[in-house]
Formats: sequence, C-alpha cells, structure tokens
Amino acid sequence: MSHARTTSFHESSREKCLPAPRRRRRLLLRGCRQALAVLLCAVGAVTAAHAWPTKPLRLVVSFSPGGLADVMVRLLQPQLAEALGQPVLIDNRSGASGNLAADLVVKGGDGHSFLVTTSTVESVNPYMFSSMSFDPGKDLVHVALLANSRLFLVTRPDLPPRDLKAFVQHARAHPGKLSYGSPGTGSTPHLAAEIFKQAAGIVATHAPYRGAQPVLQDLLSGQIDYAFVPGTALTWVRGGKLRLLAVVGPARVPEAPDTPTFAEQGLGDVAVDTLFGIYGPAGTPPQVVDRLNGEINKLLAQPSIKLRFAELGAEPLPASPAAFKSAVQAEALRFAAVVKAANIKAD
Repeated sequence: MSHARTTSFHESSREKCLPAPRRRRRLLLRGCRQALAVLLCAVGAVTAAHAWPTKPLRLVVSFSPGGLADVMVRLLQPQLAEALGQPVLIDNRSGASGNLAADLVVKGGDGHSFLVTTSTVESVNPYMFSSMSFDPGKDLVHVALLANSRLFLVTRPDLPPRDLKAFVQHARAHPGKLSYGSPGTGSTPHLAAEIFKQAAGIVATHAPYRGAQPVLQDLLSGQIDYAFVPGTALTWVRGGKLRLLAVVGPARVPEAPDTPTFAEQGLGDVAVDTLFGIYGPAGTPPQVVDRLNGEINKLLAQPSIKLRFAELGAEPLPASPAAFKSAVQAEALRFAAVVKAANIKAD
C-alpha cells in the first residue's frame, strides 16, 4: 500500500473517531475546498477566453477576392473586430481546392489564424487528392458555420437555349462541345455540374478556376458556356448579362421567384448545398473556439446580416461546433460517392 493511500486510510480512521459535529465540519470544509478548486478552474477558462485575442485575428479565405466567401466575411469583419477588441485581417489564398489556405492555417500555430472555406476541404478533398499535406480530420477543428449558399445554373446570354429543357436538348445535340467553369476541382459547383451531367445525360468540358469571380469573368466574356454560381451572380442576371435557367434546392428563392428549381423541371437529383464555415488548427483551446463561435453566431442572428446574406443567395447558419461537424460528416457520405462516380481527380 502506498504512503498516500496509507495516509488517507489513517485520516479516514481518525475522522470516524471524531465527534459528529467536528466530523461534519471537516467534511463540509473539504467539500468547500473541492468546489473552490472547480470554480477557480472555470474562472481561469473564462479569463483565458476573454484575454484572447492578444493580437489581430487573421481569416485566411480559400477563395479569391469578390467571391461569396470573401464577401460574407467582409460583411462580418467590422463588427467582429469590435466584439473581439482586435483588428480582423482578411488574407485571400486560393488554390488546390482550399488546401493551400488550409495548410497555411494548420502550420500557422499562432492561435490567431483561422480558415474560411467550404466544407469540401474535408468532405471531398480527401477522396479527390492522392496525397495531402495535412489531415482535415486530425489537423482542423470546427469553429463556426457561416452559411449555406444556393447555387444557380446560368449561361452566357448568346447561347441559343432559353430554358433548361432546351439547354439539355442543345447539349445532347452537341456532345463535348459545351464548357462549364467552377471555382475549383471538387468544389460544390463542380459537383453540382457533375450530378447535372449524369442526370441529364450530357457531356461537357470542365474548366476549373481559383474562385467564383474568375468563373463569372470568363462566362461574361463568352470564354465558357455555363456554370453553377452563387447568388453574387444574380446582379448580372438582372442586368441581362447572364441567363438564369434553374435554381438548385428544394424551393424557389425570393431573389429569382420566376425561376423554377431543377426538381420542378424533372431533375430532382441536382441538389447540392454549399456550406461555408470557419476552421481552426488542431489544438486551438476550447474556450477560444467557444468565444469565436459565440461572436460569429451573434452576428449571423442580426437582421441586417440576414438580409445582406439573402441578397447574396446565402442563408446564415448559426450553429455549435458539434453541429457543424455533424453536418459535414453527413455531407461526406454523399459527396464521396459523387467523386467516385465521376472519377474526379485533383492530381
């Protein structure tokens, strides 16, 4: 028997010999000390959370400036900086389907760098890349969901088809002649396009870009024929620069109430969500994750933010880190099958 256990045994024996009132007081004091220790730990965690951040926060966005992720984060930037008491810097690092930005954050290690990207960095990339410099499941932690973005099928306006049915017929009559752009291989617009091709029985050439903005630029200039794009492109639709054929999702959107969904037009399999979120590097203290998650959720609940996101075709999704993780796990089950069926390879 160890010395500690022997001492504990003798103390317990002596306590039994004490008068009942003294024994109760001693037990009460012991309970108070234990409660105080727990309280001090909790206070320490709260203090640490409020002491953070100690320098400017860097949000590394895995898409180019002007894309939906970039626009949404910049909408939150001023108020987030005010809430945290530190400047919030936006660092755009597009490329490798989000892996470049993720690798930068994983190796950052300063406790103040976070990744802003789509959930495909963990639900698609591991199935698409033969090797990665990091493991999303081990090297990243879920901090906060930002939004779910609806996707819209648009074409260059001088393309003959004026509705989805005519477009499918045109594509079938010209197999391999049409080209479509996406923000990157394995992005949700790319996956939506692959699902559309399979459902409609068409063949088209994929042109991957680094972000949604370059896709729009080449679509507007006629370099590509069509694309699945976020709500940021609706401005060009209203101006007659692009033609909107269908909405991805279960229902029409207020921003384009006259445009039917794919399901309404007989292609219900074309249903892809684009989840945008914030990740931290593994080892980020839980109290820091909770602090940033709480501040982000407060901003997403504001009516003004909801309105601006809606104008972009995005729905704010305040959620806990655990709910964020659960949503991505469910998404991975479906997207892995799409990647395999379409034989999508990044390298």
